[in-house]
Amino acid sequence: MNSTRDTELVAGPASGRPSHIHRIRGLAGTGVTAMLAAMAGTTLAAALARSAGVDFEIPDGGETIPLSGVTVVTGFFSFVGVVIAAALRRWSARPADRFGWTALALTALSLVPPLISGANAATITALLGLHLVAAAVMIPVLARSLRARTD
Repeated sequence: MNSTRDTELVAGPASGRPSHIHRIRGLAGTGVTAMLAAMAGTTLAAALARSAGVDFEIPDGGETIPLSGVTVVTGFFSFVGVVIAAALRRWSARPADRFGWTALALTALSLVPPLISGANAATITALLGLHLVAAAVMIPVLARSLRARTD
């Protein structure tokens, strides 16, 4: 009753290829590392902008965006990007291509809120720059990870 299929179920495929779970774990590890880098990069860029005089005040509520807010929002949306990449890795025949187009579209959409926020020009410019910093870190890393031939 011991067949090759039974052995694959217990030990994994005999071909030496990484399993689906290992590919997703690799993507998740790469994604979390990129997420931490994006969080650090945007927080540093926001701190530099603040030291240059950008107030990050949004006039609607009169609130100022704190550095911790930049960090948390970057982390959240970077995590969403990792989840999208993992879903595409699992269910798409061309995950890197689809991720690239999806990420670019979502990045373009993310630029709209700063533009319509009513903030001053310096704050809008800084917020747009922060969105692009996070995208510049996350998109290439995840796309490259999706392109890696692991199967």
